[in-house]
Amino acid sequence: MATIAECRAALGKFSDSMEGAEGEARAAAALDRSVSCHVTDLDVTFVGRMTGGRIEVDDTHPGPPREKARIRLATTGDDLVALVDGDLNFATAWGSGRVRLEASLLDLFRLRKLL
Repeated sequence: MATIAECRAALGKFSDSMEGAEGEARAAAALDRSVSCHVTDLDVTFVGRMTGGRIEVDDTHPGPPREKARIRLATTGDDLVALVDGDLNFATAWGSGRVRLEASLLDLFRLRKLL
């Protein structure tokens, strides 16, 4: 089972890859939105902001998200790490229910370019 530190590192790695995105992915990374990532097996939520082409994690707290972020991700720690490392395909994980991504329809269309 992935640890909280490994999950935070995975979010940092994803943020780094967003910063280096080009073309349509760069436009998607440029969104300015509140974000949350609930790691279900650890029952911890990372909250922050997607801004300036990065995800800045501001806080970590136990349990599910306390406030509704504009972009919400929920998955296990192992799946989060696997997604970021490229060992798990997002569409497959989402389609099978291993990953939940919630956002406005317009944001979902933009975010698909990152995934």
